[in-house]
Amino acid sequence: MSSPEAKLGMQVEDLWDMILEPQLSPTEKLNACFESIPVSAFPPAPSSQVIEINSDASLAEAVQLMSEHKVLSAPVVDVDAPKDASWIDRYIGIVEFVGIVVWILHQFSFGCFLKWIGNALGKHYCFNEISENKVGLCILQSEKEDGSDGLELPNGELEAKIGPAVAAAVSGVSSPRKRGNLSPRSAAIISGKFFEALTSSDFYRNTKVRDISGSFRWAPFLALQKANSFLTMLLLLSKYRMKSIPVVDPGEGKIDNIITQSAVIHMLEECSGLHWFESWGTKKLSELGLPLMKPSRIFKVYEDETVLQAFKLMREKGVGGVPVVERGGRKAVGNISIRDIQFLLIAPEIYNNFRSITAKNFLTAVRSYLEEHKEPSPLLNGMVTCKRENTIKEVIAMLDSKKIHRIYVVDDDGNLEGVITLRDIISKLVHEPRGYFGDFFDGVLPLPENSRV
Repeated sequence: MSSPEAKLGMQVEDLWDMILEPQLSPTEKLNACFESIPVSAFPPAPSSQVIEINSDASLAEAVQLMSEHKVLSAPVVDVDAPKDASWIDRYIGIVEFVGIVVWILHQFSFGCFLKWIGNALGKHYCFNEISENKVGLCILQSEKEDGSDGLELPNGELEAKIGPAVAAAVSGVSSPRKRGNLSPRSAAIISGKFFEALTSSDFYRNTKVRDISGSFRWAPFLALQKANSFLTMLLLLSKYRMKSIPVVDPGEGKIDNIITQSAVIHMLEECSGLHWFESWGTKKLSELGLPLMKPSRIFKVYEDETVLQAFKLMREKGVGGVPVVERGGRKAVGNISIRDIQFLLIAPEIYNNFRSITAKNFLTAVRSYLEEHKEPSPLLNGMVTCKRENTIKEVIAMLDSKKIHRIYVVDDDGNLEGVITLRDIISKLVHEPRGYFGDFFDGVLPLPENSRV
């Protein structure tokens, strides 16, 4: 066992063997072990993924920075804070890639999109055809002068007119994007270049990150100091619903590490075989009270409902994914994650039918697109399920190997019985002692109503 995660597991093992109080339950022993380990012991994230974004950065600059570093969120630094400000006053929140894209697309109608392009080209244009080598444009009827069908511009000339595209940023990170409020009356056929053209707008380049604070998926800045305990970190990632936690160095006043739910699950997988892990990991899901949610309370879409309904449901309910269930039954046929919204914008065969494509056909089309472009994705794994008789150790192995954030529990007939998330698993590893956090949350801004940490 030589990985950093395995070495950390050995520290827990040593503490586990030293605790001899017979009256303690296994969970209480784990609590004691994790309380004795500082969060600074957690393996560091790659340095390239520990970044900060200035509050006066434009949305375009923020997206480019997150894409270059292949991260989906980043802390936002208040550029107006005094130079001697403490780390508590230095950051104003955490912004997500998906939050930026959802926010900007949610603001405008298709008419505004045409106006952006028109202003860039000097006339009002709309896309007519887009292929690998050329972009076909047609002048809108109100602007035609010679009655022609339109004109074509090479990609290079078009980009020179409307500004450099951020396609590299889009393809460089697997992030969710939400469709805009497009008019069904529009005759324009827009393929995957839609997002590229949208992000060439002056609005996208001029709006500052601080202008969208408190919007969809914006999170308050809640960090740990290096001396805080491992137990504190695990509780924040589970009971307090944080997906990632910055760790700051008080002396430097800057972020030293960022710990995610996925990183914790990977650490647990690396600890397989250790006594403390096996005493917990060999328990069946049913023994640990998993899944937490009853089948009747699971947010789901039927296979013949539109995929837009799935994404709408995710945003309204604040969940990161929903199962696709066959009509008239409870059998799950697939999963749609909020990250999959990107395919409505980058895959023409999906985008052209985005208003009517069903959840089932969407999954089929996405798999075909990924296979054609030879892109790795959890969607190629098909529906990943488990049963109540599976052990927590087996579920952790599946989640870590497939790089997914949830797994569905089914019965022997394939009927949906529940869902288990990374947060659910971490919540079963430790428990919060009475009065544990005290005044820890004092001074932390309340979470905006439409956000989710």
